[in-house]
Amino acid sequence: MATISNNDIARAIFSLSKGKSHSELSVVLNKVAKFLFRRRLLSKSTEILSRLSQIINQEEGRTVAKISSVEKLDHKTKTHLEQALKKRYSTKEVILVENLDQKLLGGLKIEVNDEVIDFSIKNRVGKLQEYLTRQI
Repeated sequence: MATISNNDIARAIFSLSKGKSHSELSVVLNKVAKFLFRRRLLSKSTEILSRLSQIINQEEGRTVAKISSVEKLDHKTKTHLEQALKKRYSTKEVILVENLDQKLLGGLKIEVNDEVIDFSIKNRVGKLQEYLTRQI
């Protein structure tokens, strides 16, 4: 039996559901659920739905960025981040999902898809330490 990746399943669901009416979509999703059950893939449904969400966002020109910081971001910082991320990822819209993380000493950690951009103080101190260690 050939292995089907979560990405393949998510792409198939997206293709099958694109442009369908509410009632047609209900039939498609029912068939998808039965397929996942028969193939014993229901345990992977969270990953499949996550990948499907990424595909839909990509198709609609939207990027979701998870921002971790010690304190809530102000409006000016959010606007600056949105503009920078729109430019970096060539997207129409950026959705910022904020996460307060007390483990960070300061700075930001940004996650977009599979990429992590780490502007945290802990990361900067680590890089400085690494640089200084190499210089000795």
